[in-house]
Amino acid sequence: MPLVNRRLRTALPLLVAVVGIGAGWALSAGLSGYYVFLGISALTAIIAVLGLGVVTGSAGIIALSQLTFAAIGAWVVAWLNTLDAPGGFVVWLVAGGTAAGVAGVIIGLPALRLRGVNLAVVTLGFAAAFDVMLVQIQFPGAAEGIAVQRPEAFSSDREFFFFSAIVTVLCALAVHGLQRSRMGSGWKAVAFSERGTAAVGRSVSAAKLSAFAVSAALGGVSGGLLAGQVQLPFATSFSPIQSLALYILAVMSGAYLIDMAIFGGILWVVVPELLKKWGVPQDWGFVVFGLLGIQALTSGSNLGEVIRGAIRRRSDARSAARDAAQPEVGTSVLDVFAVPEAAEPVPADAPPVLEVQGLGVQFGALKALDDVSLAVRPRSIMGLIGPNGAGKSTFVDAVSGFLPQHTGRTLLDGADISALSPTRRARRGVRRTFQQDRVPPQLTVEAYVRFVARRAIDHDELADARAFLGCPAPETPLSTVDVGTRRLVEVAAAVLSGPRLLILDEPAAGLSHEEHLQFGHRLTRIPSRFDTAIVLIEHDLDLVRSVCAELTVLDFGRVLAQGPTAEVLDTPAVIAAYMGDAEISS
Repeated sequence: MPLVNRRLRTALPLLVAVVGIGAGWALSAGLSGYYVFLGISALTAIIAVLGLGVVTGSAGIIALSQLTFAAIGAWVVAWLNTLDAPGGFVVWLVAGGTAAGVAGVIIGLPALRLRGVNLAVVTLGFAAAFDVMLVQIQFPGAAEGIAVQRPEAFSSDREFFFFSAIVTVLCALAVHGLQRSRMGSGWKAVAFSERGTAAVGRSVSAAKLSAFAVSAALGGVSGGLLAGQVQLPFATSFSPIQSLALYILAVMSGAYLIDMAIFGGILWVVVPELLKKWGVPQDWGFVVFGLLGIQALTSGSNLGEVIRGAIRRRSDARSAARDAAQPEVGTSVLDVFAVPEAAEPVPADAPPVLEVQGLGVQFGALKALDDVSLAVRPRSIMGLIGPNGAGKSTFVDAVSGFLPQHTGRTLLDGADISALSPTRRARRGVRRTFQQDRVPPQLTVEAYVRFVARRAIDHDELADARAFLGCPAPETPLSTVDVGTRRLVEVAAAVLSGPRLLILDEPAAGLSHEEHLQFGHRLTRIPSRFDTAIVLIEHDLDLVRSVCAELTVLDFGRVLAQGPTAEVLDTPAVIAAYMGDAEISS
């Protein structure tokens, strides 16, 4: 049954695409001439909004120049038309989208360093500058009245509407595929946490630039279609104020959801038409879009999320009613999954997986870490503990590459990784979790695990690891589960990436007492089961005692004690360091 469901989910987008093309043909035949023209405008707007759904909705980047990329696509189409370039309109349309995509990468470069309002100013400034330039140079062929030639088989308005519907469906299908791919997961991960993205070996720069490129390319295709629609494009169709209104519409509708992008594109045409019908100047449409955008930004939600939330709550209520009607089962997946026996112990003289030599980090006059050295043996669990402010988080950031300015060396399997970025260290085999939630809520359990693992994982392997750590079903949206469960998913994904070293920063936080015990039991099996070494940072000394063979204790940035767990915890200096710390009890 799961296999059948997976095949249905795979085939469903293709089925919807076929239905969409059929609907486009029916509308092209059934609508009157004026509404056919409006329909083409709606389809071009849908493609532009789809692009904003990628860069803004998925990647979380404020981009206020979508219609500028549309203008680039339209300009290329008009220019190739004046040259009577070979290939015809379809080739020109692809060229326009490609040129806009390249421009998107160039404009996206500031996004690697700028965020929020600063980036918005850059993109809006680009839109304003390009608008001024476009007014001066105009579109190729505009002064001479050279009309853009549509495809020969789609020369009339009705036929071009059908052609535009086909292009829109193909764009939506492409966006759907990208959103479900690792690239799409990267966009959503970057939007939620850049540090979390880098920590799993994904390039933050590549994610941002690819989002800009895809969004701009879709904008270019939208503009190319608009050039074919009006045949004599003018700069007034691509003004910065329209880009701003389109952005607000995308935010309000939740354009990263394809159905809501379609709704937003339709709204882009319907609102001005309604105002026209009511005798209100169409420019008031921008005011309407602005008010809708303010409502979306102040509420922290969008129309798509509201609708899906209502559907999900209704579905959950039905599921709860069904569960209440069934007899209660006294076991959980945490209880029934067989835990394998530990593998053969590692020889005592085996070279360490991680070796830290003289690690030092200084912030001004404060020495956060001072000459810290330790070694972690293969397939072992070392505990890293200490009072609040002892330097544990600083140590993790330094070893995982987020604090490049430090002294000393970090060796992984004997190789010096001190100069590597967090992304490259993660790819070498250093993975970490965070105290704060870094799991993107827009993803499902399966999408997140596959994104973090950075390798092919079959369904059985995923189910095995999921049951081993007690994670939810693969199709479960991460936005619907609690923080404790998301931590389990984070650990499962990190383990499946096959790291040489896994640093767990308070992984049991947010778990109930029963889940806490179960997690500790499974944690002891992870090194042998997945051939990895673990550094565990944890405030619960009961958990530390039960899973860690060795301990390193930090205090004021220095190593206070190292050695077997029982001996270290009985050291007077360690006991004294913990006295008065309310968060940790011995």
